[in-house]
Amino acid sequence: MNWRWFLILGSALAVGGCADDSMKDLKAYAEEVKSRPGGPLKPVPEFKPAETYTYDPADRRSPFIMQEAETEATQAVAGTGPRPDPNRRREELEQFPLDTLRMVGILEQNNQTWGLVQSKEKTIYRVQPSNYMGQNHGKINRISEDQIELTELIPDGIGGYIERRANLALAGTEGSEKR
Repeated sequence: MNWRWFLILGSALAVGGCADDSMKDLKAYAEEVKSRPGGPLKPVPEFKPAETYTYDPADRRSPFIMQEAETEATQAVAGTGPRPDPNRRREELEQFPLDTLRMVGILEQNNQTWGLVQSKEKTIYRVQPSNYMGQNHGKINRISEDQIELTELIPDGIGGYIERRANLALAGTEGSEKR
């Protein structure tokens, strides 16, 4: 029983020893800041009401419905030019943006040249002409010692696609570039 009293007494002394007046300067500073006079408040800014416009639909076309002539023109333009094959099976490197891929070398075997491409996860893939990579349907045209040349299909904004040449340069040279 005595040891419990010693433990309680020791705890009380330890807590009491921590209660010194070392925060006196902090309290004085807080009181000094509170006693300073307040400055003038800035006036609330004045908001001008927005101008209203009343749309009178008499003899005007709806701005939300595309007219037949515009639809036909868009379909005519969208129907021409290159298109990606929707039935083609996507390849592994098509999940990565082209600027995250790096050419790290080439491999020649049985008169076949392969490009070595590293993803951002540090996985190395072997590619050859006619393979695809990048998120814009980039088809590899040519592999040389210092770069991989490909053609991408970029949406033109009106339902069609345009071709864009791109290069993936050997890492340590110029980096990847687009022409």
